[in-house]
Amino acid sequence: MAQAHPHGRGVERDGLSGGPDALAARRQGNRRRMLVAAAINGVLLATAVVGGILTGSLALLADAGHVLSDLGAIGLGLAAVALAARSGGPRRTFGYQRTEVIAALLNGVTLVVVAVLIVVAAVNRLGDPPDVEGAGVLVIGAVGLAGNAAATWVLAGGRRDDLNLEAVLRHSAADALGSLGVIVSGAVILATGWTVIDPLVGIAIAVLILASSIRLVREPLDVLMEAAPPGVDVEAVARAIGSVDGVCAVHDLHVWSVTADFEALAAHVVVTRGVDRDRARHEVQFVLRDRYGLEHTTLQMEEEADEGALLEVETEARHN
Repeated sequence: MAQAHPHGRGVERDGLSGGPDALAARRQGNRRRMLVAAAINGVLLATAVVGGILTGSLALLADAGHVLSDLGAIGLGLAAVALAARSGGPRRTFGYQRTEVIAALLNGVTLVVVAVLIVVAAVNRLGDPPDVEGAGVLVIGAVGLAGNAAATWVLAGGRRDDLNLEAVLRHSAADALGSLGVIVSGAVILATGWTVIDPLVGIAIAVLILASSIRLVREPLDVLMEAAPPGVDVEAVARAIGSVDGVCAVHDLHVWSVTADFEALAAHVVVTRGVDRDRARHEVQFVLRDRYGLEHTTLQMEEEADEGALLEVETEARHN
């Protein structure tokens, strides 16, 4: 999401460090890294599920749920790369950009359900914990930690300014912590025979899944409700527009996200009589791009009418 960076984030985005070819190359490089991470997580998911069933470990099954969240995050990242290159035709003027938002929301809700089911199962096991093969849990947990560390290392080598990659990386790092919890569970069971640790670790991993899913639910809902992007102060944006020479008021100001990394702005900008509207518009666009990274802007330039009309416009702007 766009954030207010007064030191020129918009200029960096506009230049794209080499233009469209460099952006395409960056996306392709990150796409390859996400595919490698997806392959690693696919193996880890199968290992955790089979191991959890064979050993009777809820911690392993909970960790499998967290690995599933990683695969979901990777899938969303890969979908974003693919959708960015598609055209929606004359009817879908924004293309298929919102598809990833809907997918993220569904993925987030699914993860919440998975986490709740894990907690319910863990609570039921606390009263009568079943036998768990500590050695098997320990070995599979170590395999999971190694795999997650490898996936995190692969992702960390990509371009971190790509928010899709950054989100996948954070999922992978959190899952490495989940695998560490599985190792703790196996070690405690092997050393003491205290099987209660297994459902407790399962609950802890469920909390990690919930923490990962909160963003996947909140941010898509904000986008679908066309809320202002996180980090963008709409009142500060209005003041920045008003600071441009010749601009005396702004109204009907809207800032929203089409999808991640695609923010848009629309506004009516009132200029004083005799001011060159084109010059004022270009200066406003530069300010929005330079300070807030807002490049997709639609500005309706208006000339002030009389003092009464201008007062009405300024009053409306304050209410907005």
